[in-house]
Amino acid sequence: MGLTDWARVLVAALVGLGMLVIVPLGLDLLPGAWPAGRRWVWFGGAVPGAVSLWLPRGPLAAGLAMPYLFVALVLAARAWPRLRTVFETPATAAAVTALVTPSIAAGALVAERVGYRLFGFRLDVLALTEAHFHYAGFAAALVAGLVGAYGGGTRGGPAAALAVPAGTGLVLAGFFVGDWLELAGAAVLTAGMWIAAVITLRTVRPGQSDPVTRALLAVAAVVLTATMVLALDWALGHVVRVPHLPLSWMVATHGLANALGFGLCSVLAWRRMGRRTGAGPDGA
Repeated sequence: MGLTDWARVLVAALVGLGMLVIVPLGLDLLPGAWPAGRRWVWFGGAVPGAVSLWLPRGPLAAGLAMPYLFVALVLAARAWPRLRTVFETPATAAAVTALVTPSIAAGALVAERVGYRLFGFRLDVLALTEAHFHYAGFAAALVAGLVGAYGGGTRGGPAAALAVPAGTGLVLAGFFVGDWLELAGAAVLTAGMWIAAVITLRTVRPGQSDPVTRALLAVAAVVLTATMVLALDWALGHVVRVPHLPLSWMVATHGLANALGFGLCSVLAWRRMGRRTGAGPDGA
């Protein structure tokens, strides 16, 4: 079953939030990820891309989505210097994943807005891909890298920073190979995010004196723990007969909670931490 009309509206709103808020806020946590003083270039692509989400599918909507694909590819190219050291530190692998995944979302956006079934995927699947790679891609990898760097003295920190990129890659490959691989990717991604949530609650949050930052970190960690159960159940339900939510209700629960409770709260918390210390955390 595909998405209901109200779920499509919700997906469009969440994708727009990712393009206009989550990614630009998150880029400040990756020094060198975007040229200094060129934030207007990002919004020059993201704003028309966000507008395209609310137009009927066709040439106009696809044309407005193209600038977003351009800036997302520019962002992906900014990962190139980090590729030379991607195998040296787990946090670098997470940072590279964060820089690359918006371009996957942007490619799906252009295809979905013109009404083209890219790689044979249904248009609803492409719309969900747009959301997935802004949150389970960019936001998840960014936070895993930050947590991994912060908790580098623990065994869990590097594990989280490696598991999230690995899980994201396996989920992407599972789209083409089959549900079993997608389930494996969901399991690895869930494990990585749960480790990140535990480190956030046990190591990162206790080190903060600001009550707002502590509250944001707590909400992000708790929400993440719950929503990843839904993600794992959804992937498992496509392999074996277990109860799982319909697609539209996954958007309303897992998707909405991940976007607001995890993605937005996380980037706001880490930005506050950077301002208070005078140095922005770097996932690389």
